[in-house]
Amino acid sequence: QVQLVESGGGLVQAGGSLTLSCTASGSWLRFNIMAWYRQAPGKQRELVATISSGGGNTDYTDSVKGRFTISRGNAKNAVYLKMNSLKPEDTAVYYCNKVSNPQFVWGQGTQVTVSS
Repeated sequence: QVQLVESGGGLVQAGGSLTLSCTASGSWLRFNIMAWYRQAPGKQRELVATISSGGGNTDYTDSVKGRFTISRGNAKNAVYLKMNSLKPEDTAVYYCNKVSNPQFVWGQGTQVTVSS
């Protein structure tokens, strides 16, 4: 069973930056289109960014375009989310997972809190 592990969250002031990391047991990440999702309190989980298996194609939800960058590690068994110019509305628990179904079992996520 693939275990996703997200890390790198924290408390940051508005305008600050964080880089999130996603790793998994084995080599599963490199063969899948991967994504970062987030879930704010009282809201549904939303798709934030996606990256192709080769890393050459990325896509972002409109609210983070120009501020967030998704990337893969050199061995493509890690996925990162560089977040700049953070806003209070970016506060959420961030998760990674593959895009296609069936998805991996969700990890615990990493909390990002942006203070105003």
